[in-house]
Amino acid sequence: MIRSLPDALRKLNPVTTWRNPVMFIVEAGAVFATVLAVVEPTFFAWAVVVWLWLTVIFANLAEAVAEGRGKARAATLRAAKTGTEARRLRSPDDPGHWDVVRAPELRQGDRVIVEAGEVIPGDGDVVEDIASVDESAITGESAPVIRESGGDRSAVTGGTKVLSDRIIVEITQKPGESFIDRMIALVEGANRQKTPNEIALNILPAALTIIFLTATVTMQPLAIYTKLVNPGVPDSLALGADGVTGIVLVSLLVCLIPITEPGMGYRYAP
Repeated sequence: MIRSLPDALRKLNPVTTWRNPVMFIVEAGAVFATVLAVVEPTFFAWAVVVWLWLTVIFANLAEAVAEGRGKARAATLRAAKTGTEARRLRSPDDPGHWDVVRAPELRQGDRVIVEAGEVIPGDGDVVEDIASVDESAITGESAPVIRESGGDRSAVTGGTKVLSDRIIVEITQKPGESFIDRMIALVEGANRQKTPNEIALNILPAALTIIFLTATVTMQPLAIYTKLVNPGVPDSLALGADGVTGIVLVSLLVCLIPITEPGMGYRYAP
């Protein structure tokens, strides 16, 4: 969180915040409330200002933490991929001779030998022998699975670990299209289309914010008009021409608008 704090402060830039309309309105309200508190300083005004800025900074901090975790996870996956070595067969018909290469150097059609305790260097199919494989790093399932040549249990994924025996794997992935590559792209948020639910969750708070903003902005003119037309109306019913201050309106708006989902900054959480 400490490392993410500078990123959270940088996200206060309106050029960045406007992409999230809800938090943009909250930040604009915080700036407006700060100006009003400076002009007419009161304990209530400064208390509102403090809470508004805490809301904005916490939202940015949560988003920065989520992005930082995603980048760290992507860096870990990338390091695991580039650091894995593979024994690539010189000839598919000669399993006794191989060259040690890095996993990113493997190409589609290459065959590699993977023994117990070694990490499978890339996505492929088992073409010889049988082994138990730990796929918890990919699937989260702690129980090992059996992978053997032929049938529907021959596919293996790069980054998983062979627990027993030895297998020969034929690489079927193209460079940059492995499961780990797609995982890194997903974690970093690259080339990912938003789901219909995400689009709806973005549109709904924005639409409600516009409605609440309109309702809040019109309260002061309606209060003044009511007091002018009916001077005998009590202030508690007319809201009071002087009672509906800018601080109160900003506080009301922030309490009304739905800041829970987009405000907490989990849009980038993997």
